[in-house]
Amino acid sequence: MGYDIEVSHLSLRYDENYALKDVSFQLKEGKIYGLFGRNGAGKTSLLSLLASYREPIEGTIKIGGEFPFENQAVMQNVIFIYDKDDSNNTDTVKSLLEFQERYRPDYDREYADYLLKRFDLPLEKQIKELSRGKKSALRATIGLASRAKVTIFDETYLGMDSPTREIFYEELLKDHERVPRTMILSTHLIAEMDYLFEEILILDKGKLLYHEDYDSFVSRGVSITGPADQVDRFVKGMNVLTEKQLGPTKQVMVYEKWSEKLEREALQQDLEIGAISLQDLFHYLTEEGAKKDE
Repeated sequence: MGYDIEVSHLSLRYDENYALKDVSFQLKEGKIYGLFGRNGAGKTSLLSLLASYREPIEGTIKIGGEFPFENQAVMQNVIFIYDKDDSNNTDTVKSLLEFQERYRPDYDREYADYLLKRFDLPLEKQIKELSRGKKSALRATIGLASRAKVTIFDETYLGMDSPTREIFYEELLKDHERVPRTMILSTHLIAEMDYLFEEILILDKGKLLYHEDYDSFVSRGVSITGPADQVDRFVKGMNVLTEKQLGPTKQVMVYEKWSEKLEREALQQDLEIGAISLQDLFHYLTEEGAKKDE
């Protein structure tokens, strides 16, 4: 059984407000996907539906060609790791991991033990006694060691310090290479994590704005710098994201299908061409009033 994900015309409403509106996409199994959106964009709502925490009311979700809601054969191979309140959880680290091992068919105890050491997690300590960073590290351990065919991490790094986050990213990449599976990472730390992603999805106000492979998406983000009048002539008709000027020099950021011809023309006019980071592209493309690429 393959574990491709197919989402078709998915919508979700809370009272009269749409958290998701007519969202459709397909994810091929075995890739690492980045899911981005500003606060309230609908990221967690979408992930909770993928994880079958609720049943779709409008539209459909299929995982491996099957509807996952209340489908044990599918859902034991899907894990959703997210930040939650464990302040009253008296389970020990050891007992929580043993519970996961019982219900996850591909769980790897040896790898879990290795991660416990890397994250310096105490087996006999109660969950409620752990710091927020250690709780996040424990959730990351569960997500990675489960080896679930579909593994979803929603802001899993919260509370982790920088070295611990680096361990998480390193282990995620290494283990994905050893045991390929579909991973969906929702994050606001785009600049820190962008090297992890093979494809990206951007939600804005409940709608899916973009779903593309990473390289194609970022290749269209270009900054153009030079004398103001020359820059203005060059970018006329392009999708301008933002611009700034200092004296006679102007820098404009555009989102366009770039080509060698355009680059040659820019260089012939002594204009400086630069790349735009995924973080900045996300910021500009989801700003209020930004021109969306149709």
